[in-house]
Amino acid sequence: MSVTSRYREAWEGFWREASAEPGAVFWDAEPVLTVGPHLALFEPYLADPALPLLDLGCGNGTQTRYLADRFPHVLGVDLSAAALDHARRSDPAGQAAYRQLDAAEKEESQALHAELGDTNVYMRGVLHQCEPDDRQSLVDGIATLVGDRGRACLVELSGAAKQVLRDLAGGPEGPPPKLAPVFRHGLAPGEVADEAVPEYLRSAGLTVLASGRLPLKTTEYRPDGTRIELPSTWLVAGRTA
Repeated sequence: MSVTSRYREAWEGFWREASAEPGAVFWDAEPVLTVGPHLALFEPYLADPALPLLDLGCGNGTQTRYLADRFPHVLGVDLSAAALDHARRSDPAGQAAYRQLDAAEKEESQALHAELGDTNVYMRGVLHQCEPDDRQSLVDGIATLVGDRGRACLVELSGAAKQVLRDLAGGPEGPPPKLAPVFRHGLAPGEVADEAVPEYLRSAGLTVLASGRLPLKTTEYRPDGTRIELPSTWLVAGRTA
């Protein structure tokens, strides 16, 4: 099952319009504030850190390049060709490789696994943006990619994040400048119940090995100068037998 054309076009439109300036995208905070803390949580659970690492939903590659400094083989994958154009332009040294992938499409995930073997997968804030009917297919694709030895390292907005975003969008001046394009392109964050994420993983044949809560930092600030953070949950999953 592949994603809908509406969803694909929404992301293409967003990334075609997005600035290449660091921090211009709402969720594209500095890696030391995002993937760095996530790695500290995830790395103890990696059964084999030498496996290829996939940054699934890599966008413009900010976090991918950070990962490439720390792992021997990193591949950033994204549904959007425009996002990958940003990623490649921002990585002239070729620290990481980049490829278009619809992970919800069974044949694409199977083909990539056949090429790379088992992988570790890092995915931040993608599942809640998916169409509801695509979410299980996406997690099934992740289960294919990790295989027997890999680990899935996921960070998703918690249910409490929806109210934070609603309050930001409903302010007297509308949503903050970096959040406005998300809504304009029809990418308003969806709601995934906190208990649904581990259930998607279990249905895909994966066991949740660890989980917890950690605020997801953004690049936007409130009028009082404090950085906007969104409540999020993190999970590590894999096959245990």
